[in-house]
Formats: sequence, C-alpha cells, structure tokens
Amino acid sequence: MSQKTTPAEEKYSSYELEVLAVVNALKKFRTYLLGNHFKIITDCSAFQKTMDKKDLVTRIARWALLLEEYDYEIVHRSGQRMQDVDALSRYSVTIITSDTLTAKLQRAQQEVENIQNLNLLIGTNNATDFFTKNEILYKYVDGRELIATPRDMQTEIIKLAHEKGHFSSAKTEEIIKREFFIPNLSKLVQNVIINCVPCILANKKSGKKGFLNPIPKEDVPLSTYHVDFIGPLPSTNKRYQHILTIVDAFTKFTWLYPVKSTTLDDVLNKLKLQQKTFGNPKRMITDKGSTFNSKGFDDYCTEENIQNLQITTGVPRENGQVERIHRTLIPVFTKLSIDDPTKWYKFVDRLQRILNSTSNRSTKWSSFELLTGVTKRNRDDLYLRNLLMEEMVEELQEQRNQLRQDAKRNIQKIQAENKRTYDRKRKKEPRYRKGDLMAIQRKHNLDRV
Repeated sequence: MSQKTTPAEEKYSSYELEVLAVVNALKKFRTYLLGNHFKIITDCSAFQKTMDKKDLVTRIARWALLLEEYDYEIVHRSGQRMQDVDALSRYSVTIITSDTLTAKLQRAQQEVENIQNLNLLIGTNNATDFFTKNEILYKYVDGRELIATPRDMQTEIIKLAHEKGHFSSAKTEEIIKREFFIPNLSKLVQNVIINCVPCILANKKSGKKGFLNPIPKEDVPLSTYHVDFIGPLPSTNKRYQHILTIVDAFTKFTWLYPVKSTTLDDVLNKLKLQQKTFGNPKRMITDKGSTFNSKGFDDYCTEENIQNLQITTGVPRENGQVERIHRTLIPVFTKLSIDDPTKWYKFVDRLQRILNSTSNRSTKWSSFELLTGVTKRNRDDLYLRNLLMEEMVEELQEQRNQLRQDAKRNIQKIQAENKRTYDRKRKKEPRYRKGDLMAIQRKHNLDRV
C-alpha cells in the first residue's frame, strides 16, 4: 500500500512519519492481523525504543494506544538491508508489468486474430528487430527491448499509463514508449484521453468555442412553440405565482398565461386552452423541468402528435426564443409593480398586447401582423379599417403570403448576421462518435422579479 501525506503530516519529523506509516499499515490490514502474532520490521531504531517508554507525547501516545490491540514484535533492520522498500518511494515507476499483465500479454499474443495482426506488424517492419523472451514477443527500438503489444490490449496498456496521473498526451506516450511498442500510438492515446471521465470533468477547455447553429425556421406560423415558465413571482390574491410563456418560433407571437403552479395539470389546461383557438404545433421546445419531463406530458404530446424537443439541463440559451422574452418581461414587471409586487398579474394582458403589436427586430413586422395578415385594431384606425374592409378582404390572402415570405427572408438574414458575429470567436465543433464521453458546463442562475 502507499499513501500521500496530508499538508499537516508533511510537517511531521522523520521519526513521526515512520510511526505513522506503521499505524496506517496496521489499519489497512487490521482484519488479517487481529489475533495473529506478526513482526514489524523497520530501519527506524527510535521506533522500538519509543514504544518501550512510559511517557510519550500526545500524538505518539495516541498511536501507541492503537497498537495495543495487536500482538506484534518490533524488529530493527539496518537501512542497507531495506533497499527493496526504499526503492518504492525513491524511484519513479512507469508501468509495473505484473504477473497478471504478463500472462494476459502471453495469451493475447497467442490468439489467432492477434497472431495475424502481429504477423502484419512484422511484415511492415524489419523482422530481425523482433524476438521472443519468456514467451512474449519483443521489438528492438533504439537499442531498447519493448513489448510488441497486441491490438486487443493496446487500449488497456494506454489506460494504465494515463491513469497513473492523468497525464497529457505527450507524457502518456513517453511513459508507454519506455516499455511497450504500439503502432500509431499518438492517435490511440488521444482517443483514450478524450474519453477519460476525470480529465473531461477536471480540464477547463480553452480557445474558441463551437459555431452557432440556428434552428431552421419554417415559413408557416404555429409550427414550433418555445415553452417555459417565469417565476416564482410574489403570490397574488388569486394565488398566481408563475407565468407560462409560449412563443411561436416564426411570428414571435407570445402568449402569457398566469398559473398557480408549474404542475402538469396547470400546463395542460393552458395548452388545451391554446389548442381551442390555434390548434397544435408540430413541435414544442422545452427544458427538462419535472413537468415537461413527466410521463403525463409525454403522453399528451404523443396523443396530440406533437414532437417534444428538450434542451440540455442547465443550458437555457438553447431555448433562446423564450429566454429573450423573459429578459424583457422580468424588468418590466418589476417596474410596473414596484409599489405592490403582488399586483404584477394586472399587467399581464397589457404586456402581451404590447409585445405582439410591436415590430420585431428579426422579422421587421409585428407578431400580430405576421399571424393574422392585418395590423392590430386600435381605436384610432377602426373607422379607416371599416372603410377599407372590402378591399382588405380581397387582398388578405395575397398580403399574408407576401408578409410571410418577407419575414422568412428577414429571419434568414438576421440569423446569418448573428452567426457571422457569433462565429468570430468560435471554432468548428469536434466530431463525436457514438459512445464518446463528454461533459457540459451548466449554470444554475435563476431569474426572479
């Protein structure tokens, strides 16, 4: 066994460290030592003398009490005769080729498939460089004898070397090349390291991040909904504490539904209310909250033929459409209800009307115009609208189609502009294969009023 000293233990004297080593060893093998007589062989003569003293310092006395339950004798041996033990702490060890590992190498080299691979390997190199020793195939490389590692054991050998200290690719290769010959070593080492869980979690990625990948938009309203909650907010007289936000991906039309909780029943009630007027979307983009990730919500989507796409937990930017709306609404609610925070409910309908009648930066049109093909009716233009109603009805279909085509071009233009700006500080994403391991950094900041 071996154990690294703690910062406090590093300050111990050499004698105290010797005693600590004995105590920790006895704790480790306590199950096997209790009830048996055994010898403690040490090159520290002071250890034996101290155990015979009556007055001990507090720390040593505490350790001495632990030793009382064992039946042991202390044998002193000079340092010249303890070189085998000292070597373990004074010389760096690369990869210990244990009897088990040696046996596995022998078996692996003797398997038919690996024999074919080794024959192919010998065929591409100088055959005189290969030789056998103890039934294991070796290769001479720069005057050194290296084990010719079968393909089936290459990954295991690389993992053993890398997990000694989770070294970099270069250091791992250096350790392996001391004892093993593995063709295309750099590529294999890199593949092991990028799938090493401790390295994935511990190493902070540097350099440019991946490109922005905008979600493709259809030129039809009510096809894709972005859905999320605002809250919890100060409870109102009607006990509303949250707002269910639904955003149409194409027109940016926004529905705000005050709800008492984020439970499945409240969500389904509002979606069914939405369904009465606007029908079902083809897909909904949600987070992995308990409601949207529940079996009941999944069953609802299946019954209504809705594709439920869920973003990665802790990465809200993947549902950016609704998050941008929230970034606008939360400060507005705060300002409107600053005198009485429980009165935010009174402003929900008013804010929804303003949002949907305001020109959008992406589409260059208001959400209401894109959804209905007409401007929102106000008291000022009601008389004019009545005069032009007949003409507007005839032109409605043509105008609506033209508006949607214009909006699609505007969305594509702004997406291309955003992508160019975003990608200046990004790089092409790495290609992952099925089975590769990765980690995602998450942020858990919650927006509140």
